[in-house]
Amino acid sequence: MRTRPLKVALLGCGVVGSEVARIMTTHADDLAARIGAPVELAGVAVRRPSKVREGIDPALVTTDATALVKRGDIDVVVEVIGGIEPARTLITTAFEHGASVVSANKALLAQDGAALHAAAEANGKDLYYEAAVAGAIPLIRPLRESLAGDKVNRVLGIVNGTTNFILDKMDSTGAGYQEALDEATALGYAEADPTADVEGFDAAAKAAILAGIAFHTRVRLDDVYREGMTEVTAADFASAKEMGCTIKLLAICERAKDGASVTARVHPAMIPLTHPLASVRGAYNAVFVESDASGQLMFYGPGAGGSPTASAVLGDLVAVCRNRLSGATGPGESAYAALPVSPMGDVVTRYHISLDVADKPGVLAQVATVFAEHGVSIDTVRQQGKDGEASLVVVTHRASDAALNGTVEALRKLDTVRGVASIMRVEGE
Repeated sequence: MRTRPLKVALLGCGVVGSEVARIMTTHADDLAARIGAPVELAGVAVRRPSKVREGIDPALVTTDATALVKRGDIDVVVEVIGGIEPARTLITTAFEHGASVVSANKALLAQDGAALHAAAEANGKDLYYEAAVAGAIPLIRPLRESLAGDKVNRVLGIVNGTTNFILDKMDSTGAGYQEALDEATALGYAEADPTADVEGFDAAAKAAILAGIAFHTRVRLDDVYREGMTEVTAADFASAKEMGCTIKLLAICERAKDGASVTARVHPAMIPLTHPLASVRGAYNAVFVESDASGQLMFYGPGAGGSPTASAVLGDLVAVCRNRLSGATGPGESAYAALPVSPMGDVVTRYHISLDVADKPGVLAQVATVFAEHGVSIDTVRQQGKDGEASLVVVTHRASDAALNGTVEALRKLDTVRGVASIMRVEGE
């Protein structure tokens, strides 16, 4: 074993960063044995240096992250500060000064992954980011390496633990959205400002990363269609149960049947209770991968939190350090396919539409005519009426999103339609 340690700079020492530092210290002998050389924490960049950080030598702590990554003797930079800047500049600076990078920064990778990969390649360094998607669940490496010889057609998953906890609570207890969110916040699953989670921004960033790797195509955050789950109601869950379904916030990345394009989207959807994702409870994540040769694969586990995310970071750290010792680099960006990303209007799926209508003869015929005029075939209809008002629930066969949107706009113009209560896609069939 080489005696000179590999030096690691840690950018950020919050929930994840502090756990990375702890594992590096407590598992130092095991890590050295697995890598073939000791690893040494050479510096920790933070915003608040006065904060006591148990197990970290105060002499290693600095507020000058730029100076740390420019030192020249750093072998690997671990970036867990998040956000776009200064993370982007610090990572590119690290490459330029001889360090490889391990990152958990999904937002930055979804926005500027191509540029970061280019910077890593130009400097002959590694960029690893298993921790950016689904916490401890090994997902990036299987897609990038284990399935490199296969053709992935679809990636369908629950990639945000906060939203899954909220929706699971609504499903199992009948709680409303706000009540379930309050519980998630009290238990520490939701941030004080949960917007990134409940509006789907977090899942959309992860979908961009997954789609890019799965389809060997550059997919940016702006390419991902996004809907949050704040409008999901107890009535939606009641309708889902009547159909033998539940509701999940899904990240869906698909290759077109003709192979000529891809789509990436995040939105709430009904899925059958028989689908493996339907049984994913609490704050857990799960991703379902469909490919030509291997068929259907499911990856399941804790998708967030200090220890699970740190586990993924340390796995990358071991791989990058091994590469460092051998003078090699691991897989870089694979974007050779360069497939176009189709707009949401091209996506074809089934839909569950709930309408508030007047309870009088002829309403159903009017509604059915609108669906027919827009080329959307109806599978089932359920109507309930009382005191001059009625609810009409329509489940369609597969149709394009553009056709469905046209149908809904036309329905809103009918005098007999009081309102469109909800529109939910039906997936996983």
